[in-house]
Amino acid sequence: MKLKTGDIYSKEFSISNEDIRIFSEITGDKNPIHLNVNYAKKSGFMGPIAHGLLTSSIFSRILGNEFPGQGTIYLKQELNFCSVVYPDEKLIAEIVVLESNDKGKYRLKTMIRSKNKKENIKITGEAIILYNRKD
Repeated sequence: MKLKTGDIYSKEFSISNEDIRIFSEITGDKNPIHLNVNYAKKSGFMGPIAHGLLTSSIFSRILGNEFPGQGTIYLKQELNFCSVVYPDEKLIAEIVVLESNDKGKYRLKTMIRSKNKKENIKITGEAIILYNRKD
């Protein structure tokens, strides 16, 4: 797939309680804000919240498998965590190609927002990838 400036890709997804539990086990981040209802509520949230890095990992899935796909090398990702994500919340991840060069290096805008509230931005950032696959 050849990318060009202005190309946009979006994907709907959500994070389950089980995803959060598994991510906590894998990373060792067992902060009760992610796992304990009472603790999360006492901290001012409606319930446990997803890890920001778990939520933003959708970009790795998209870039490595879908847009542009296999052969993508993830070089850099900057993230701004703007709003919490709750389990099973419907989300949209969006990637926009901002610029490219003739060596297959791309600068991308990355964003996750609530599907039900367009103004509710969850995560923003920029990524740099290398993709020069010819087939």
